[in-house]
Amino acid sequence: MIKLKTQFSFQTQTNNGTLYIVPTPIGNLDDITLRGLKTLKEVDIIAAEDTRNTKKLLHYFEIDKQLMSYHEHNKVARESKMIDLLKSGSDIALVSDAGMPAISDPGYEIVKAAVEEDIHVVVLPGANAALCALVGSGISTKEFYFYGFLPRKKKDRDQEMDYLRTIRATLLFYESPHRINDTLEYLHKKLGNRDISIARELTKRFEEVVRGSLEEVIDWAKQATLKGEFCIVVEGNHEQDSSSELLWWSNLSIEQHVNHYIEIENYKSKDAIKKVAEERKLPKREVYQDYHVKE
Repeated sequence: MIKLKTQFSFQTQTNNGTLYIVPTPIGNLDDITLRGLKTLKEVDIIAAEDTRNTKKLLHYFEIDKQLMSYHEHNKVARESKMIDLLKSGSDIALVSDAGMPAISDPGYEIVKAAVEEDIHVVVLPGANAALCALVGSGISTKEFYFYGFLPRKKKDRDQEMDYLRTIRATLLFYESPHRINDTLEYLHKKLGNRDISIARELTKRFEEVVRGSLEEVIDWAKQATLKGEFCIVVEGNHEQDSSSELLWWSNLSIEQHVNHYIEIENYKSKDAIKKVAEERKLPKREVYQDYHVKE
């Protein structure tokens, strides 16, 4: 647990440098902020997810700055070096390939480490693909739940979806072009024919947004040329009663849900599976298969 600490972001620190989190454009280079450019010019070092991509950005804006790599595969090793540099008074800007660092990109760990060392962390506002897709979707923005990429393994994906299907807030996912068709089919199977919007190539010349029901978008995707990463926006669950009594099982996996009725309510296995299928509005066969695969 983090101890109570107060940060006055624009108060000069005596010894430590500052870790700046700088969002970068998600497609259109003109979307970088003036403050973002100023920060990149003034810091001592830029920590980049891919230094090759960041070099292109810096070259475009005529910025010459020392770069170091900070990505998913070296973030643990880089953490101590970055903390030492910050403690020595160096200012560091953290950038990802596109958008806001630490959102489906590396960044959380170094921010946490800096906070624990009483090093200022200053986050700049800027581009984010999920929020652009959400606002342009035509689906409710009152509440939203950002998930990112669904797990690749079926067991993990199903377990996550058992919870996600109950959420009333709008759901936000990321997906790659070679998996988008399968993911749309999976969402339809698990969530039903909800309204959906998918966006690709956001802010770029070929930006495309498709809105409709899941069935309509699945039919579109089968005929379309699918390039670029996708942002998927799906309406939340508005069919069920929102009372906590009906959602007591929302954080349980199917296996845990079935075992509750067997172990606590003394149901027979067959009856417990039937009860769970009714509550989750799933085919009994699907609950049976999920439960017995995990036995």
